[in-house]
Amino acid sequence: MNSSGADKRATESGVESPPAVPRPRALQRLWRAETVFVVALGAFALLAILASLRPYFEWDLAISSRFNWRSFSPPGLLPAMGFLSTFGNGWIPYALTAVTALAFLVVRRRSEAAGLVFSAGGSGLINTLFKLLIARPRPAPDLVPSYRDMITQSFPSGHVTFYVCYFGFLFFVAYALLPKHSTIRRVTLILLALPVLLIGFSRVYLGAHWPSDTVGAYLWSSVWLAISLRVYRRWKARRTFHRV
Repeated sequence: MNSSGADKRATESGVESPPAVPRPRALQRLWRAETVFVVALGAFALLAILASLRPYFEWDLAISSRFNWRSFSPPGLLPAMGFLSTFGNGWIPYALTAVTALAFLVVRRRSEAAGLVFSAGGSGLINTLFKLLIARPRPAPDLVPSYRDMITQSFPSGHVTFYVCYFGFLFFVAYALLPKHSTIRRVTLILLALPVLLIGFSRVYLGAHWPSDTVGAYLWSSVWLAISLRVYRRWKARRTFHRV
């Protein structure tokens, strides 16, 4: 296929065709990306092993004792942190993923719908498996006051995992599809990035997780998001869910 044909297909699929990258540079970028993946997964594996052996670390307790809703409570912070965590509570992540995927299907964005389900849904299943294998208990009430009673395991944080893989995927889609240099694009990217950046603080502040629970979730879910985006872009380029 010639370059004009490839550009046309890229335009029709809704993803801009990137400029050609020299092979040495492309290989260097791939090596760097794979190095980051290996380091992140290695750090997560080490943290997971230690978390399975210890209910918490000293630095977990030091941070949680100083940064929680009882010891540090400026006006408005508690309701703000509680609201921020709402989107990861109970059935809400499943409903958000389903409704958003359905919205993508309505506007004929099948690759985006499939990619979102793969990213958010797949990460949820894997995170549940991690919780069962590591079986780390939630912060004890006599050590850290909890805003809500928690019955599931603690490591890694399910909220952080969902926010990274749901809002992170939507961030990439908005970055790729919305008009460049537009106000709507800038505002959308900010609104999608904030929950990802703040959810870890929210879970620690509410006493739902140790800081290491959130760190572990950020490590592994970032790798899963990167894998999901790579799969999504491959589906998009091959028009897997669209007629050729």
